[in-house]
Amino acid sequence: MNLAALTKDLTDLFLPRGCLGCRDRIPPEEGDGLVCPRCLTLLRPPPSPRCLRCDAPFGTGRPKGAPCMECAGWPEVLVSARAAVVLEPPADALVYALKYDGWRALGGLMGGRMARVCPGDLADPLIVPVPTTPGRQRTRGYNQALVLAETVAEELGEEVSEVLSRPRGRTQVALGPSERRVNVEESFVAVRDPGSRIRGRAVILIDDVLTTGATALSATAALAGEGASSVHLLTFARALPFGGPRRRTAGVS
Repeated sequence: MNLAALTKDLTDLFLPRGCLGCRDRIPPEEGDGLVCPRCLTLLRPPPSPRCLRCDAPFGTGRPKGAPCMECAGWPEVLVSARAAVVLEPPADALVYALKYDGWRALGGLMGGRMARVCPGDLADPLIVPVPTTPGRQRTRGYNQALVLAETVAEELGEEVSEVLSRPRGRTQVALGPSERRVNVEESFVAVRDPGSRIRGRAVILIDDVLTTGATALSATAALAGEGASSVHLLTFARALPFGGPRRRTAGVS
């Protein structure tokens, strides 16, 4: 046995890895991942049937084809929204770990799940992460939406374009729906460049979580103001009003 293998065996013995989804120990024979196999199986997509536009699950008794109240007030340019999983355990723990605990390496797993549900009929899309404020960027060391966008772009064979900035704003944690809308209103601005990269392009807008849609609507307004032909929101998780209790607040928007 070489030194590297011996070191790994000793590390697994004395410092066993803990799953970022459930915090239980991951046995060495289950691989080198950050999430245990059981938690991976618990990551479930939003249940069907779903709205063809915003992907929100329909409530019982709603007739097929009836307008969806979740996206009835969206601007026409915000064409679609898709989420890989429902924001419930263990997805909420993964969002928290990426956003607040420094587990940037989760971006591969989470972004990979997102790429699977990304609209596949867009020609030359612009992949745009929802920006964070400069203060949060300094605190966290990275923007979690950019981390996810990089994986999505790699999976799709596209490039990431940081064409939005967020000079101001405060956290959405503990805010109600109306407070969230006010908090992010006009928070995003387009980064000026010679010849707009946005004009006439379909934009895949990347964020970690969709809750009320306030952040997406504000970012969409900035993109539409620069001439985006359409915006398609893509998130890792979606909060559902009937999704049950969550173990911790993920600070979602």
